[in-house]
Amino acid sequence: MNDAVYGLVLAGGRSSRMQRDKAELQYHGRNQLDHACHLLAPHVSQVFVSVREDQRSDPLRAAWPQIVDRAGIQGPLAGIASAQAQHPAAAWWVLACDLPYLDEITLAALAEGRSRADLATAFRSTHDDQPEPLCAIYEPGSVPAIAAYIAAGGQCPRKFLRTHGVRLLTAPNPQALDNINTPLEYAAAMQSIQPTPRITRKLRLQYFALLRDQAGRSREEFASGAHTAAELYDELRQRHSFTLSREQLRVAINAEFADWTRELRDGDEIVFIPPVAGG
Repeated sequence: MNDAVYGLVLAGGRSSRMQRDKAELQYHGRNQLDHACHLLAPHVSQVFVSVREDQRSDPLRAAWPQIVDRAGIQGPLAGIASAQAQHPAAAWWVLACDLPYLDEITLAALAEGRSRADLATAFRSTHDDQPEPLCAIYEPGSVPAIAAYIAAGGQCPRKFLRTHGVRLLTAPNPQALDNINTPLEYAAAMQSIQPTPRITRKLRLQYFALLRDQAGRSREEFASGAHTAAELYDELRQRHSFTLSREQLRVAINAEFADWTRELRDGDEIVFIPPVAGG
């Protein structure tokens, strides 16, 4: 009986929505492909990287043993089927390279919950309870089932897991399997993983009408860690119990009307302008 478990980090995607190679993004001080491979390495006999034929010479991917996607199969299933064709007697721990929140606790839970009697072991998605196919262990018994699924026109590994006998686990970290696909998601992930240091800015504020009455003053100097005018007003609403929403106001920075998302600088003079009463 072959007890080998090999690791397969999927890095063959085109990253079209991200507009740059997701494998090269850095969330933890090194590129995400290396980070994923190093996370997986203690749990498997050997780590391989799944690549397209045209990616073989890419230096990032060439640093690891490669398995090239078979022609005629689309998406992650190409990598899984190619790995199984190369080592059909082994179990394959498949891992996407674009999971920046993945942690050792989650990997340990998958290793501990593994069922060799089922075709695969995977986590339930915390978003829709469906199987998560890209952090999962595929047993040797799944080889003919996956081949038959592909031969019948199947291309979705999630659908394969949903329609076959697999063991589903509850992920200990609900965020661990969230993948990052767009520049906006990347920025949010970076802010979460590597928060921007909070810089205190000394600001000069001016209030009119209802805001002046609620603040009990027409001017004040205020030290704030807010990055934008929107964040600043939210902070001031708590401080002075302002009742007007941002949508009811305009903001001027240094005597010019400004967008609420404009970044603040030390020494800025900010005026919040409420609606004008009367006709």
